[in-house]
Amino acid sequence: MRLGPSPTVHPTASLRDCHLGRYTEIGARTKIAETTMGDYSYISEDGDVIYSAIGKFASIAAQVRLNPGNHPHWRATQSHFTYRASYYFDGEPDEPAFFDWRRSSRVTIGHDVWIGHGVVVLAGVSIGDGAIIGAGAVVSKDVGPYEIAVGVAAKTVKRRFPVSVADRLQALAWWDWEHERLRTALPDFRALPIEAFLEKYES
Repeated sequence: MRLGPSPTVHPTASLRDCHLGRYTEIGARTKIAETTMGDYSYISEDGDVIYSAIGKFASIAAQVRLNPGNHPHWRATQSHFTYRASYYFDGEPDEPAFFDWRRSSRVTIGHDVWIGHGVVVLAGVSIGDGAIIGAGAVVSKDVGPYEIAVGVAAKTVKRRFPVSVADRLQALAWWDWEHERLRTALPDFRALPIEAFLEKYES
């Protein structure tokens, strides 16, 4: 299969009020709502995403959940009959303010992020550019650029690159390059050590 400027969406996937960039791919049985996904990003099968902003070149594995359901735990009951009242009571509307609250706690995924199989990212969390989230992690706090976080609850265990290198990569912002420039640089992405890559393209 070859990707192109129009998003590739599996016939069994479900999208509602989304914006997908170029060369993006949505896997089988994945559900996405009220979400933006930047160019060259993908999510594999059985994902569940709502109220999220996903950057460019994000690699999201199977069975990942971004911003799963949240409940009004401060009320006498946290049951969803209070905000999805139309499911239970004739003539009773759902509660717009609750869903506005959910929308206000968006998940933000940076550019060039890799999210492993079965990860859950909770409401309001930001994951920085270049980060890696290990398989099965539950991310309840922000993860910084180029950090590697694993576990339940997820904690940063190391960095992909020193801070100085990560800062240079973010300043370079190669993810904003045009398609043909990416193609021209492909051999260097594959072969050059990170500092040599930066030295070549910073100039």
